Amino acid sequence: MNAPDDSDHARAGIQSVEVGFGLLRALGEARGPLMLRDLAAAAAMSPAKAHRYLVSFQRLQLVVQEPASTRYDLGPAALQLGLAALSRLNPVQLARARVGAWVELLGHTVALAVWGNHGPTIVHWQESPQAVTVNLRLGDVMPLLRSATGRCFAAWTAPEALAPLLREELAWLQQLPPSAHTDDLPRTQSQARALLSEVRQRGLARVIDTLLPGVVGFCAPVFDASQHLVLGIVTLGSAATLDSAWDGATARQLKAVAKQLSTDLGGSA
Repeated sequence: MNAPDDSDHARAGIQSVEVGFGLLRALGEARGPLMLRDLAAAAAMSPAKAHRYLVSFQRLQLVVQEPASTRYDLGPAALQLGLAALSRLNPVQLARARVGAWVELLGHTVALAVWGNHGPTIVHWQESPQAVTVNLRLGDVMPLLRSATGRCFAAWTAPEALAPLLREELAWLQQLPPSAHTDDLPRTQSQARALLSEVRQRGLARVIDTLLPGVVGFCAPVFDASQHLVLGIVTLGSAATLDSAWDGATARQLKAVAKQLSTDLGGSA
């Protein structure tokens, strides 16, 4: 018998790992948790077979099962792996090394966001000494029209990638009752286009007392050498202390640091 050559070793693998990964991929592509039968169908396997894989994935914390609904979703280990992969992108590495200086310069909390599978995703966060309490976590996906982060990414993301998420959020916004916090939110495609056009013209996105009551948020875009949006730099703070003016100190400083990072990546603001 001939000894296997290097190409045989390169092709060798563990088929069960590859099959099981289909379940993780299906969860990653889903809009939310899935019932066993739906998850199995998405991964093209029987429910009984899918269940055996899911038991092991639960032990590894790659998957969790909601007690009330019995639906399955990605677990904390999957989140950690995803965040680690995102954080190793060069733009994120460069930005993370500077976040401390930006917090000191701006005097407010700074976060970094990238475009993930489901939209703008927070991948790094550093609070300032005077940080306001906000219910945000690493891995959170920000709404497109109710957050500065979402507006920033929506303004410079390819329309084909944006369209389904934008339709979904507009449908949700149309159901909101009128209030002081929602009156200025877009309800139609034309209103959304006008809002995102203003973001591009200003080179910066802003929300005041919208997603988080009493909080002002800005997000500035960072571009790479291909002029693709690769990162959003976010700062947020109390409306009582953060300068919310478009031409105020916070807006100017945030645009400046984003422009410098874009330049360092070979891009331009």
